[in-house]
Amino acid sequence: MLKFRKKLIYIEAIQFTGNDEEIMEFCPNARDPEDTKPNLVIPTLEGDMLVSLGDWVVKDDKDEFHPCKPDIFEQTYEAV
Repeated sequence: MLKFRKKLIYIEAIQFTGNDEEIMEFCPNARDPEDTKPNLVIPTLEGDMLVSLGDWVVKDDKDEFHPCKPDIFEQTYEAV
């Protein structure tokens, strides 16, 4: 059996801490719907995804945005 590892990619990310305006500046398509406060919604290729407090908003190497739970983010990424 062959073994593989993930290729090194660089991302940009910001953690959602109630900083709606900062997130919407980072991810222009994010929206702040009244019925899901204090959450945000980000459109992705898989459909609209909810961003909860504490989640990270990730901009990947293809300039696509997606939310990431804090524990997954910590396991997957490290600061450079």
